[in-house]
Amino acid sequence: MSGHSQFKNIMYRKGAQDAKKAKVFAKLARDITIAAKSGLPEPDKNPRLRLAIQAARAESMPKDNIERAIAKATQTAGGADYVSVRYEGFGPGKVAIIVEAMTDNKNRTAGNVRTIFGKRGGVMGESGSVAFNFERIGYIKYPAAAAEADKMFEAALEAGANDVVSDEEGHEIETLPDDLGMVTEALEKVFGTPSASRLDWKPTVMTEINDAETAQKFLDFVDALEDDDDVQKVYHNAEIADEIMEKLV
Repeated sequence: MSGHSQFKNIMYRKGAQDAKKAKVFAKLARDITIAAKSGLPEPDKNPRLRLAIQAARAESMPKDNIERAIAKATQTAGGADYVSVRYEGFGPGKVAIIVEAMTDNKNRTAGNVRTIFGKRGGVMGESGSVAFNFERIGYIKYPAAAAEADKMFEAALEAGANDVVSDEEGHEIETLPDDLGMVTEALEKVFGTPSASRLDWKPTVMTEINDAETAQKFLDFVDALEDDDDVQKVYHNAEIADEIMEKLV
C-alpha cells in the first residue's frame, strides 16, 4: 500500500467506508458551497465548482445534496468564511504526512490536528517540513470499464496528460496542476464524467512500514485525522507490504 495508490489506499476497510459516508457527504457539500461562493454558482463557468461536483458524483452523492450545497452559497452571505489550511508532520513509522483542511476557525482546527498528532504517535512540523517529499499534480480516475487501456492512454496523452497507469481496477491519469481542468474536459467528451478529478500530493520518496503493529498505529492515526470535521484530505508516503495489510484486514 503506497501513499499515492488511489486504488489500494488506507480506506481499505469497507465497513469504515460505509460508516463515514455521511461525513464524506458533509465535507463534499462544504467543498461545493465554498467553490460556488468563490465564483459563479454555475459549473460551466466555474472550474473549481465543476471539479467539486465531479468529486461528489464520484462518491455517489445524491443530486439533491449537490443542488442544496450550491444553493447554500447564495444563502450564506455574511456567514462563516472558510479558508484552506495545510499542516505537515510525521506519523507513526516516521511517515511524512500532509493534512489539508477547510475551516472557519484556524485555532480550533490547528488544535484538533495537533492533538491527534500528539496522542497518536505523530509529530507536527513547520510548513514545508515534509512537502519536499511530494509533488503537486492533477489526478483523474476512470473505472476500468470506461475504456481499453490503449484507448485511454492515447486519449489522455493527446489531451495533455503527463502519464497514465491502467490495471484491472481502473485508469489513473496524471497531469500538471494547471492542466487538470483542460485534460478533464477533453476526456469527458470521450469517456464521460470521471470518478475523480482533483489536485493531489504525490509522494516522490516512500517510507516503508515493515511490521504489523506500526502499520496498525499508522492506519488508526490517519483514520483519526480523517474523522475530524475540518480535515478534507490526508496524504502520506507510507508503503506497507501486502502481507502486512492482509494481517490487518
